[in-house]
Amino acid sequence: MSSSDVRRPDAQVHFGVFFQGVNHTTIWSDPASGSQIDFETFRHVITTAERGLFDAFFLGEGLRLREQDGKILDLDIAGRPDAIAQLSALAGITEHIGLVATQNTTYNEPADLARRLAGLDLLSGGRAGWNAVTTDNAWTGENFRRGGFLDHELRYERAGQFIRTARAIWDSWADDANAVRHLDVATSQFNISLDPTLPRSPQGHPVIFQAGDSPTGRDFAAANADVIFSRHGTHFDDALAFANDIRTRLLAVGRPTDDIKIMPGTQIVLAQKASEVEEKRRWVLEGQYTGQTALSLVGLVWGRDLSNLDPDGPLPEFDPVPAPISVTRGAARDGKDPVAIAKEWRALADAKNLSLREVAIETSERSGFVGTPGQVADELARWIRSGASDGFNISPYIVPGGLDEIVEWLVPELQERGVYRTEYTSRTLRGHLGLRPPLTRRGSVDTDSSVAG
Repeated sequence: MSSSDVRRPDAQVHFGVFFQGVNHTTIWSDPASGSQIDFETFRHVITTAERGLFDAFFLGEGLRLREQDGKILDLDIAGRPDAIAQLSALAGITEHIGLVATQNTTYNEPADLARRLAGLDLLSGGRAGWNAVTTDNAWTGENFRRGGFLDHELRYERAGQFIRTARAIWDSWADDANAVRHLDVATSQFNISLDPTLPRSPQGHPVIFQAGDSPTGRDFAAANADVIFSRHGTHFDDALAFANDIRTRLLAVGRPTDDIKIMPGTQIVLAQKASEVEEKRRWVLEGQYTGQTALSLVGLVWGRDLSNLDPDGPLPEFDPVPAPISVTRGAARDGKDPVAIAKEWRALADAKNLSLREVAIETSERSGFVGTPGQVADELARWIRSGASDGFNISPYIVPGGLDEIVEWLVPELQERGVYRTEYTSRTLRGHLGLRPPLTRRGSVDTDSSVAG
């Protein structure tokens, strides 16, 4: 499927805000940076997003604090409230915006999680979403006494059974909520016999998001997801290739090519004048890559603690540790030879006279869009109308005020171009996104039978 196959002159930009918590792309050190766990921070972000007519407020998940060399990473946040608890509280102070909880299929159980998600969906009037993620690493599993209990391939097998079981639980209530059907589930991962306790919400099921990018993950999304939260939110050609690949996979499983909305994660940096764009871009980068952050990221490549070095001094003179490093340290090497990376970075530093911190900035993966509101609006419209994505899940570079400029400057520019709503026309998340009914509510699936393995 080529880019010429997709032309959508009437397509609209959908926005979500991704409150991720754990990351190094948030500017933590600025005086305007607020708490990552206080309710007031969440209130500010979600009410700003709703004022900007966003589709959804999207929460990340952390089941264990990150570690480095056996110690809690200083750059992590000290805890994170449960996503469903947070979103239930936020449902009471909002009216329209969707509420998406990241919840793990590896370390939850479907009977419990399906009920909690259904509860959020009912309490919010049909605004709940579920970002279904998987985890197979042992260090997270240790918190659940299950360290390393699933191989990589098995995590998607479990996730597929999990989602099918959750949907069967949600479908066990009659449409009029006056009758409930007993459910038995027998698969390789689950053995459940229950009478579900909650009826469906106005949107039928919580909207299911998925973020896997491997071939297996893409097939899983095509078979199960309503929305894909992709990492292809910076380069147009890359995003279009991903979207076309997903459309091909949708056809292969018998779904329409527009049956999934694609909303890549991205960052948006705005300046009112073109002459101010570069200065704003540099300010954001320098705030994101503090000396401590730079030492931590370069340390991932070198395979050792570099905190004793000067981040504004040169790269280490010694070579990286060539041996594999613990997955708890991150994936900066990404399977590449660390000695070769060091050689490339030293050549770059010599050529441009860069410090360690400047190398970290120079070699960082650029994420998102930078420009004036008009410039960025034009580019986002191109993405949407060309079929490269259906919208964007925005990670603010500072919390809680990072959305303010987007709502006040960018949204009006998009509205002037006719590519963004001027009011909410639905009260459910499924309605905001323009999604069809849930897969099992389209009259073609027998929900009375046990869930297949």
